[in-house]
Amino acid sequence: MSENADSDGDGTTPVTLSADGLRTYIHCPRRYEFAHVHGFDDSDDDGPDERVALLRRALCTTLEQTTRHTGEIEQEALADRALEALATRWERHDERFHSRAQRRHERQVLEATVDAYVEAVGPAHAAGLRQVLAAADDQENDPLADLVGPDLTLSSSVSIGEESEETATLEASVDYVFGDGSSVVGVRFVPSVRPLGFLRYRDDWERVAESFVDHFDPEMETFEPDPIGALFETSVVLAGLRSLCDRLGLEDRTCRYVQIPLADREHTSVNWVRETVETSLEPVDLTDAYVDHHTFGMTLEHRNTTVDSRLESLASRIASGAFDPSDRWDRIASESCPDCAYTVCCQEYIAEEVRFDG
Repeated sequence: MSENADSDGDGTTPVTLSADGLRTYIHCPRRYEFAHVHGFDDSDDDGPDERVALLRRALCTTLEQTTRHTGEIEQEALADRALEALATRWERHDERFHSRAQRRHERQVLEATVDAYVEAVGPAHAAGLRQVLAAADDQENDPLADLVGPDLTLSSSVSIGEESEETATLEASVDYVFGDGSSVVGVRFVPSVRPLGFLRYRDDWERVAESFVDHFDPEMETFEPDPIGALFETSVVLAGLRSLCDRLGLEDRTCRYVQIPLADREHTSVNWVRETVETSLEPVDLTDAYVDHHTFGMTLEHRNTTVDSRLESLASRIASGAFDPSDRWDRIASESCPDCAYTVCCQEYIAEEVRFDG
């Protein structure tokens, strides 16, 4: 049982699991079954997500154009190019707003986010993108296509099954890749980093390990699906970046993973009198929260055997079709069910709602 349905020539179905799917499974195995096996749609209002997607495309286009051009990367010119790319896409954006004032305001928010991105990291990331492109061995096949997206798919594989003869492919997406000294960094634009929870404030594995282990202990009350899912995603991204570096002849580079929020309104201020919007961005580097420095000291690779072994176990469960949530139902019912769109067809939830006490 997997997210994909295409069979190989021998009639077997290759197992491909996405990082988003893994996160869904951690929230609730039954929710994963509805969303990723049966493909039931749970979307309500796609407006904010569409705006983030529009901004992601504009910023990636800007980075690609800047990389292809020669000359010094100036912050003002980069901002102008990004705002122009945004304006072009905004003209085709057909989201229904309740008024022209709302449409104008949402555009101002996006423009403020562009300015904040350029001010925070834009020139450095554009220069780092050029750095990786110049260092890549394969110049004939336009390696820029592997470095700027949006939605560049990175993949790794894990063993599944008791005999460990089968493998599952794990996939995660980043929006672009840039160089930072001796590291290659994958960046993913996200709506918000609030789902990262304690990972936003604990920047090393030693401070994360206990919560990670406790989440999977049925005797513990800890239930942290989003941060745990982010650690799994980090594992997949770092492994995928290592494979990318191997293809580009950059085997000596270490790899890092950063998320940049594009719709976190907690840093946004609006002056309704002057009709101005200001915001700031705070990228979050997930690498140190994932990397076990004991393993790194021995292998010089950004790895974590605790996370990776649990990831392999989780992939095996999903591949076997284990969607029964009963082993953690009390925590799932209290934490995941309240915002789940599939409760109307979930047998466990319905049974809980109609059961008789006593």
